[in-house]
Amino acid sequence: MLDYHLELTTSWRGYDGETCWVHARAGAIPGGNIGNPHPQPLVVMTMQKLWLGGSDVFYGLASLWTEDLGRTWTAPQSEPVFARQRVESDLELTVCDFTPRWHAASRTLLGTGHTVYYRDNRVVPIRRRATAYSVFDPVLRRWRPWKELIMPNRPEFANAGAGSTQRWDLSNGEILLPIYFKRPEDQIARATVVRCRFDGQTLTYIEHGDELTINVPRGFSEPSLVKFGDHYFLTLRNDEKGYVTKGRDGLCFEAPRPWCFDDGEELGNYNTQQHWVVHSEALFLVYTRRGAANDHVFRHRAPLFMAQIDPERLCVIRSTERAIVPERGARLGNFGVTEVSPEETWITAAEWMQPKGCERYGSDNTVWVAKLHWNPLNRAAF
Repeated sequence: MLDYHLELTTSWRGYDGETCWVHARAGAIPGGNIGNPHPQPLVVMTMQKLWLGGSDVFYGLASLWTEDLGRTWTAPQSEPVFARQRVESDLELTVCDFTPRWHAASRTLLGTGHTVYYRDNRVVPIRRRATAYSVFDPVLRRWRPWKELIMPNRPEFANAGAGSTQRWDLSNGEILLPIYFKRPEDQIARATVVRCRFDGQTLTYIEHGDELTINVPRGFSEPSLVKFGDHYFLTLRNDEKGYVTKGRDGLCFEAPRPWCFDDGEELGNYNTQQHWVVHSEALFLVYTRRGAANDHVFRHRAPLFMAQIDPERLCVIRSTERAIVPERGARLGNFGVTEVSPEETWITAAEWMQPKGCERYGSDNTVWVAKLHWNPLNRAAF
């Protein structure tokens, strides 16, 4: 197993019993860039409030940041550009499932997510959905007005977004952005990777790859992509079990297969996203699963585990599994991975305080930052 030291820290905590912070994900602006003249990275985290009285009822994004590698954090501040927009008298629009990541070619912090519509504070079941994106202004310390990625005019792209996905940036500045999509009235979603052009302001569709699906409730969603060695690896959420596949160009992939341990037993992840940690010498998966004395946790979404992957067999090496964020009754399935530096990678996760009563196990909406300090002899693929 590739050696690393785990340091578990927090960026925020506090629970009011009515709302909670969710979708805590961060991006790092390297030192020596506009808005960050210091040698250390400026790490910007986004998250948003969830109303506990509904299902996936989110409010506008907020930001907090650290200039000292997480020793201190600012308080969360609301982002006016992400405030809910009233579209009709009883219809509102906002952005959720947002993920910031540094785009080296344009030297910008680019965040991607998707749109969501609410009627009377309930998610509209048959609705349009689009990939939303925004660029962080490091001087003003504010996100700029968000835009929508324009997709081909096809019925199945009427509901298409990059919510909670993990993208991969190419050396030429192009972006491989995983999305999932369907016609608004359909029940089964497909996943694909969109190759995009990004000039620092506008994200533009070029083409998309294989359209992956499965005839299991809701199909594939929340895909995450990474490159390791000569292959691209794609992990996929499904209601019954997580799936994985790989390919040579980031657009075309083998038939997806269920995630398993190296002894052949199924991983036990289901109806929850998974994300990658990539190092120059090893590939890791971060996930949740059954079978960890966690039957009291909604969909077994805690603790967060990380394990090394066998890239040839496409399986999880059981002996390397480690719990990196603890289980305290609340779910942790909506999390993010941040490449802070070649020596350090962070996993960020907020305790999602549903259903009510999960606090009796100790959770208090802590926003965790699990820092992976790589062995000095090994450097991350940053």
